[in-house]
Amino acid sequence: MRRWNGWGDDAKIHPLPQAASQYLERIIGEADSVPDASFEQVLSAVPTSRLATHPLVSTNAAERLLHARGQSLPDWIALRSGNIGVYPDGVAYPTNDEEVRSLIKYAGETDTFLIPYGGGTSVVGHINPLPGDQPTLTVDMSRLNKLIKLDEIDQTATFEAGITGPSLEEELRTHGYILGHFPQSWEFSTLGGWIATRSSGQQSYYYGRVEDFFAGGHLETPIGPLDLPPLPASAAGPDLREMILGSEGRLGIITRATVRIRSTPEVERFYAAFFRDWETGVNAVRAVAQSDLPLSMLRLSNPQETETTLVLAGRERLVSLAERGLRLLGYGDEPCMLIYGLTGYRGILAITKWRTGTLLRSHGGLLVGKIVGEMWRKSRFYTPYLRNTLWERGYAVDTLETAIPWASVLTTAEAVIAALRDGLMDLEERTLVFAHLSHIYRDGASIYVTFIFRRARDPAETLHRWQKLKSAASEIIVAHGGTISHQHGVGTDHAPYLAVEKGEVGMSMLEAVQQKLDPQGLLNPGKLLR
Repeated sequence: MRRWNGWGDDAKIHPLPQAASQYLERIIGEADSVPDASFEQVLSAVPTSRLATHPLVSTNAAERLLHARGQSLPDWIALRSGNIGVYPDGVAYPTNDEEVRSLIKYAGETDTFLIPYGGGTSVVGHINPLPGDQPTLTVDMSRLNKLIKLDEIDQTATFEAGITGPSLEEELRTHGYILGHFPQSWEFSTLGGWIATRSSGQQSYYYGRVEDFFAGGHLETPIGPLDLPPLPASAAGPDLREMILGSEGRLGIITRATVRIRSTPEVERFYAAFFRDWETGVNAVRAVAQSDLPLSMLRLSNPQETETTLVLAGRERLVSLAERGLRLLGYGDEPCMLIYGLTGYRGILAITKWRTGTLLRSHGGLLVGKIVGEMWRKSRFYTPYLRNTLWERGYAVDTLETAIPWASVLTTAEAVIAALRDGLMDLEERTLVFAHLSHIYRDGASIYVTFIFRRARDPAETLHRWQKLKSAASEIIVAHGGTISHQHGVGTDHAPYLAVEKGEVGMSMLEAVQQKLDPQGLLNPGKLLR
């Protein structure tokens, strides 16, 4: 069963080894385990619904609670403390376009806000109802979850938008195909959610970002349906798909999408290498990206993440062996670990592996084979479960990310890490901060930063600590010319920074399109555009 106030399946538990507890206590300090509010306690606080009756709408208190928040740290603080504040007034589960259309009509007639809901995995506030006098209806797309058509000639597949990552890949696998979109939220996030937030999967270097595989689809908008034909290419004016990508439910509700698929690869392998320091590793990864080698992933951890990841995973013996071995080989002071993936045909990969290895060694890389890489592959969707364990031990965990040109990668990463590391010093609190390059491009990279700090006994104080850290890092990202979001979308958390990237004219364009398609302003208010 899905956890109601944390991440993932409640049957899965990520233990925290004793060595990891000691590690966190040494760097951050000993934390207090503060009891959480129970489901029953929070359920009793759900207010009476303000919605008018509709045959598709449920006003059940439990369903409303389960759709009240996403997976951001403020969401966790609200859910775990029971101080949720605002709940949707109802939840609807449409099963076809006509039912979605009827819900939009109902919203217009009753002056009700609509929030499209995919997998509930947003980390920036996409699905949270806002306070106000108007009622809110959450439109849960989970029953729109079928494969509609698979075209083996064109190698495209059309799915309903509520299908989750595992279900989508299982449908394709039976026919010998793969989409290959693997965000860390893959277990629960949906195709429609990926499109609405411009998602990027862990192996986008090979399989592409969502804008690469989204060929077309269908939306229901307040002024009528919008069809996006799945053309291979078009010069017929601006691409309307680009307007829907990243629209976060403000322009319409995505009900189905056609995606470009490919044959299941013959081979997929993950390998690891070490570099003596962060700068050397960054330069090596840039060289690989600009050599056009057909890899599927390059993920470079800085020294702090290299150490922390192995410690938190409970690999004490591996850490000890690695430290001794790396020191003997001259890599012991600030080692950085690179995980790289090779995907495709066996013959091509043999050449790619050799060429990649040669290039990495030319930059001082120490190749260590596939044991560490395969460990990462097996645990990549399991690692988020550690958030639950750390919270229960008294530690809060959050992430943020950006993408920036190569010339600014090192200085931006250093500045963001420093802002987070020192962000709570005035409160006499310490923060553990580590980072990696998560997605690589010819002209730049995505910097993905994780930070851990102690929870306060007062949830309002924990939220205050997070706000200080998040705002400090966000201001640094914007000041260095990075995007405020590489893969998490805008939601409410990033909305204050969007105008810096889009400019005055760009924001006016977005607002004009939103007002045209949704003149009453009923769709997901406050998200993306304020």
